[in-house]
Amino acid sequence: MKKMLLALIATVAVAGAFAQKNSPTAPFSAAVSAGVIKLLPPNLNRGESIMQALSKRQSTRVFSDKELTLADMSDLMWAANGINRPDNGKRTAPSSRNRQDIFVYVTFAGGSFMYDHKAHTLVKVSDVDCRPDKIAPIVLIVVANTDDASTGIDAGLVSQNISLFCSGVGLATVCRSSMDRPTITEGLKLPQGSHPIVNHPVGYFK
Repeated sequence: MKKMLLALIATVAVAGAFAQKNSPTAPFSAAVSAGVIKLLPPNLNRGESIMQALSKRQSTRVFSDKELTLADMSDLMWAANGINRPDNGKRTAPSSRNRQDIFVYVTFAGGSFMYDHKAHTLVKVSDVDCRPDKIAPIVLIVVANTDDASTGIDAGLVSQNISLFCSGVGLATVCRSSMDRPTITEGLKLPQGSHPIVNHPVGYFK
């Protein structure tokens, strides 16, 4: 009986720890398991109206050190370039000729991750912190896997999604094209032919 009770207590403790690290209000990095962060389903009922988001959109270069919550990271990634039509796999950002050639990476002190839009997860690609600087707790890097002339437009559409989402939910960000592209390409282990276009530091207002 005593062994059964101890086993039950251990099971409850493990379940509690799992629930805590996957809580929407927990730091997103606490959800890392075997190099993958399983994101929460997007909350489609949050945020302000599009007109209010546009009226508040601004570039911010001063951020709090506080790490984004799992809920904020989950919604941010989906808004950037997640799947919004599961029946055909199309995404929140339009893509020229539906090539879907834009990918979003997240880099922070814990390493660098690629957003897998199909599984709605962050998959670790390296232990390297590829932030161009350390002004924000995370940096999103918008990457194209083609040199086509429309690449910049497609990347810009994803960038605008990021900016409007942040504006609508009270997060701070700025879009930047300046970065050490060769170093970031190496740190993210980008496949041949892929290259970073813009980066977005993201965090809470200080």
